[in-house]
Amino acid sequence: MEIYGRLLDAYGPQGWWPGDSRFEMIAGAILTQAAAWRNVDRALANLRAAGVDDCPAVDEMEVDALAELVRPSGYYNAKARKLKAFAAHVCGVYGGNLDVMFATETRALRDELLGIHGIGPETADDILVYAAGKPSFVIDAYTVRIMRRVGLTPEGRDNYDGWQAMFQAGVPEDVQVYNEYHALLDRHHKEACTKNAPQCGGCCLLDICAMGREVVGVSVAG
Repeated sequence: MEIYGRLLDAYGPQGWWPGDSRFEMIAGAILTQAAAWRNVDRALANLRAAGVDDCPAVDEMEVDALAELVRPSGYYNAKARKLKAFAAHVCGVYGGNLDVMFATETRALRDELLGIHGIGPETADDILVYAAGKPSFVIDAYTVRIMRRVGLTPEGRDNYDGWQAMFQAGVPEDVQVYNEYHALLDRHHKEACTKNAPQCGGCCLLDICAMGREVVGVSVAG
């Protein structure tokens, strides 16, 4: 939580997740797989312009036509199939009603999402936190990279579940905190803790970061 506080002080609230509706948040979570957000935003704009703005509309659309709309996000044929699978599930099980789907208990809903074609752990947790408003901490490559550099790693399981368990054990179960923390870590990666050229000198985590102290040569905090 000290890391969270420092990031929040440095960058302020991030206002995530981009999207005009829960459907767009879900579509964005699927389309952002292996894609830059600027390209996802173009794909979402195409969906919006075509009036494809909910699960029933996706379910009714031919997959080839949907693929053309989401082409800017890359891997568009595969992503169109993933969107269709999600929409078919919501329409088939819940009559297209996200309110009914999201009324499911968090863990059961996560398991359900993971059973849908194209929905992995990170995408499922994006949907839970940002669209459903449920606490399930999102782990991505940026989060793992930053925490490794700081010197915090999960005990035992160095995989998605292990990292998520570490965060959920050390952070209050609050969907807004989970939301903000994930967004702040991604912002910090973009601004300072980049993959190949981290800017350690002015980093807000410098004195508690193992790699930063080594790079810059500062003493351990305290």
